[in-house]
Amino acid sequence: MCGIVGLFLKDRTLEPRLGGMLTDMLVTMTDRGPDSAGIAIYGKESTGNAKLTVQSDTPDKDFAALAAELGAAIGANVTLRANDTHAVLELDSAKVEQARRAVRELRPGMRVMSDGAAIEIYKEVGLPKDVAERFSLSGMAGSHGIGHTRMATESAVTTEGAHPFNTGSDQCLVHNGSLSNHNALRRKLKREGVRVESMNDTEVGAAYLTWRMQRGATLGEALESSLEDLDGFFTFVVGTRDGFGVVRDPIACKPAVMAETDKYVAFGSEYRALVNLPGIDEARVWEPEPATVYFWSH
Repeated sequence: MCGIVGLFLKDRTLEPRLGGMLTDMLVTMTDRGPDSAGIAIYGKESTGNAKLTVQSDTPDKDFAALAAELGAAIGANVTLRANDTHAVLELDSAKVEQARRAVRELRPGMRVMSDGAAIEIYKEVGLPKDVAERFSLSGMAGSHGIGHTRMATESAVTTEGAHPFNTGSDQCLVHNGSLSNHNALRRKLKREGVRVESMNDTEVGAAYLTWRMQRGATLGEALESSLEDLDGFFTFVVGTRDGFGVVRDPIACKPAVMAETDKYVAFGSEYRALVNLPGIDEARVWEPEPATVYFWSH
C-alpha cells in the first residue's frame, strides 16, 4: 500500500503554488506509506542546458568542489545548487551522459536522481512531512509534478528505493502496486541498454516506458502496451517534460481518484488528498477506468 499524488496545472498563474499544493497532497497520504517519500517537480528550463539532480549521504563533503571537478572532467561549465542531501547540477544538455559517467567516477557513493531540461527529483527515507520540510518542497514552483509515499514491499527502505524513478530524460514514474515479472523484464531491458540501477519493481516499470518510447512509441502508446507486457497490480502516474499521464491495470484493485477543473488536473490515491485544492467543490471528480490511459500536455 502506497500513496500517489499528481498535479498538472492548466492555469500558469498557479505555478508558484505547485510545490505547496503537492506537499499538502503528499502529507495527507502519510498513512499509506510512512517509509519514504519523494516528489518530482517540472520547473523552469534554461535554453540549451540540462539539470542533473544528485543525492549524497555526505553532502558537505561531496558537494564542496563537485561543480569545478565535474566541469573539468566534461570540459564544460557546471553550476551547483545544493538543497540538503540533494544538489541540482546545471550543464550543457549535450554533456548529460558524459556527466553521469563522470559523477560515478568522481563520487562513487553519490546517486543520480534525475536528468532533463525541467525535472528535479527529491526523495529520502522518512515521513512525508519531514522529507518535504528538509527540501522546502512547499516553496517550489513549476507547471506539474508527481509525488509518492512508500510502504516498501519489493525492496529495502532506502533512498535508492524511494519513488519517483527517472529512467529517461525528463521522464519519471510513481507506482502503487506490485509487478510480478519485473526480474525478467529487468534483464531484458538491461540487454537493450536501458538504464536500471535498483532492484525496485517500479524502476522496471519506468524503464519499460523509456524503452518503448526510445523505439518510437508515444507515452500514450507505451502506457497502452504496458497493459499487455507488465504482470501484476499497478496504478502508474507518469511525468514527462510537458505532460502528465495515468493508467491502471485491467483489474484496478488499487484505489485512485481524479479531479479536473479549468485550472488543473489532479490525481490522488484517495479523495482526501484532493480536498484542499482550490475549486475542488466545482471540479469534475471521477475514478479512472481500468486499462484506460489518461494524458494531458501543455
